[in-house]
Amino acid sequence: MFRIILTILFLSLSTNLLAADDLMDIGRAVSIDVILENATRRGLISGGVVVIGNHSGQLYSTSQGRLFPDASGPLLSDRTLFDTASLTKVIATAPAIMKLLEQGRLNLLDPLTRWFPEFEGTDREEITILNLLTHTSGIDDVEVAENDPLRRLIEKVGIQNNGTLPGNRFRYADVNYILLGELVKRATQSTLDKFCAEYIYGPIGMAETTFLPQSGLETIAPTAGYNKVLKSGVVQDLNARRLGGVAGHAGLFSTASDLNRFAAMILNHGKYNGTQVFTERVITQMTSPYFYNNGKIIRGLGWDINSPFSSPRGNYFSDMSFGHTGYSGSSIWIDPEQDLYVILLTVRLEYINIRQFNQLRSDISTLAVSVFSTSRIVAEIIEDMKIP
Repeated sequence: MFRIILTILFLSLSTNLLAADDLMDIGRAVSIDVILENATRRGLISGGVVVIGNHSGQLYSTSQGRLFPDASGPLLSDRTLFDTASLTKVIATAPAIMKLLEQGRLNLLDPLTRWFPEFEGTDREEITILNLLTHTSGIDDVEVAENDPLRRLIEKVGIQNNGTLPGNRFRYADVNYILLGELVKRATQSTLDKFCAEYIYGPIGMAETTFLPQSGLETIAPTAGYNKVLKSGVVQDLNARRLGGVAGHAGLFSTASDLNRFAAMILNHGKYNGTQVFTERVITQMTSPYFYNNGKIIRGLGWDINSPFSSPRGNYFSDMSFGHTGYSGSSIWIDPEQDLYVILLTVRLEYINIRQFNQLRSDISTLAVSVFSTSRIVAEIIEDMKIP
């Protein structure tokens, strides 16, 4: 009798699962598309791409809109190349530093002066690589000069006198990652782009991810310059351009398809398609929480966990989740606890109304988690009820 009851319950849940899947398909096809369409209609973006997946890879993808606001522009797809802006920090620079840590070439507590002797005798001697990774160096951002940009940047940082000690407070600054990008070069005698291509993108198969895209401008999503003119194939960030287009804070171009591979690798504890790109220990170290500002700010090594920049976290991602945003209109958020990630790439048109754009990121993540975690919970219940 007990077996019969369990079988009836199992069949009932199976029927509900089918209904949930049907509803989920409708929700995926309609709700996320509607959010992107509304953002396009309001002039927030001219289009966007959303990819949702888990450790096995892509679960769902949608593309709405075009490269340019006019109707003649090419349609967006998961193969459209986007300027990822500050996603460069977590898709290129922080992983490169962690790879060097894994290889034993550096230590997170290395003083800045080990790699930048130019800072000897300045107030920056106590800064560590960990401080740079977590934006707790105390360094303020500076504008990069057109001539001899790196040397002059280091000079400006060396003479800063803002009274902030390293490790005390979180203060987001691109200069931290500009220095980390240069550190990769000094530690390896290879530029950041070449190092990432060899040790990260190549093993994962991220063939479309690159700095300084050389061709196919008609398939590269444009970004807006200071005059609001959309331009393709040139990094939007002025400091990155002055540094030659390869910089630790910005300059990476990628596709939703490639970022899908990267996120799946993270959820697979550093492995992708049988290739161990990072050790599980390094992935854990990179995404473990560090608490700052009296516990109000939580960061990983490069990754954002809970801060004023955490809009892609939405309402339902867990406390274990992490991600990052990019000024150009990009974001990624990954949740190991729920085995889920959401990638958003857009052609951003509106930069003044930050609140609306953050709401777009939040709404897409909230919907994605609510749809996909529901089906997983039902599937787990059914799995638990299977009779030996």
